[in-house]
Amino acid sequence: MPTQTVDLATARRYVNSARYRSLDELCGGDPQMQDLVARGKRLIDKNIPILILGETGTGKEYLSRALHAYSERRAANWVAVNCASIPESLAESELFGYCKGAFSGALPGGMKGKVQQADGGTLFLDEIGDMPFSLQTRLLRVLSEREVIPLGAAHPVPVDVHLICATHQDLKTLVAQGRFREDLYYRIAGGVLRLPSLRTRADKRELIMQMIADEMPDRDGGNYVDERIIAPQALQQMLDYPWPGNLRQMHAVIRYCCAVMNGDRIETSDLPEELMETFAPSASLSIHYEGPAISPASNVRSIVPQAGAADILPRPSGGPLGDERTRVIDALVGSRWNISAASRQLGMCRASLYRKLRQLDIPHVRDQAMPPYLASYAA
Repeated sequence: MPTQTVDLATARRYVNSARYRSLDELCGGDPQMQDLVARGKRLIDKNIPILILGETGTGKEYLSRALHAYSERRAANWVAVNCASIPESLAESELFGYCKGAFSGALPGGMKGKVQQADGGTLFLDEIGDMPFSLQTRLLRVLSEREVIPLGAAHPVPVDVHLICATHQDLKTLVAQGRFREDLYYRIAGGVLRLPSLRTRADKRELIMQMIADEMPDRDGGNYVDERIIAPQALQQMLDYPWPGNLRQMHAVIRYCCAVMNGDRIETSDLPEELMETFAPSASLSIHYEGPAISPASNVRSIVPQAGAADILPRPSGGPLGDERTRVIDALVGSRWNISAASRQLGMCRASLYRKLRQLDIPHVRDQAMPPYLASYAA
């Protein structure tokens, strides 16, 4: 069987395209990001815990990695923990570790927890707002005493970690609701960095071209930024799209377009379905139906997409949670309450969207008192 050879330049381009970006590369040409990065550089080596806020998909983990790579701890470990994905029954052992024989089924030699693994480096706690309340108390002790007690251990183990936390939730609201410890909030929020949503960034064009270059590393050395690679109409449609899933959604769309393009450039026909839809929630029209029920066999598609979120659920008041609730409702209405399509548009999994519906008190359309044609259409 012949051996396939890869030249060194190609290998280097592949590695460079797969690596995480530096702080300066993250800020691009957006003034908001430039200010945020400058503030992060000043904070990272001051031994101040950093809290990164931002919508889902805005790049909180990427920013955490870039801050660690910029810091004096760059040679040590960067250890990430997703507080929302660890089962509550395993969270304590996963975070703090355990000793030999601590419980039935434990590894013979015990296990170092994530906190100990990050000793000397950076511990990144993603989705800190979803951490179980009981675990918050133990984390607070670790941060205040700078030591951890593994399960089954008789003595504490000293640790030296720089803490970076991230969440898309409003922690102050969780504190007011009694779901997040107030003392822990003030412990982790030493320096707050709020990532802007993609729809408010001024460098979307630059981001699109850079992502296309990353997906095509064999074109012009991986630095191909000539806009001839994408049709003007397709580029404009990307620039006008609100990107509810932020950078994560944009990256997925670019990968899809580069995979299905059938020529030398990305055409409008190569865009995924959510970008091809003409429905725009912000330009939605109210529908007041007073006539007889319309059967599901009727042309409901021409009617339903024109109904805005305000016609189905009342608009919430302002503020971060109100804005998030509006965004979720608009995505649901835009996808005609298809949970799978709405979750893709929002850049989250189905389980996360169902959890978000409960958190924001959004009942499913089937539970709403609606005109018969809408109820039958959503069934």
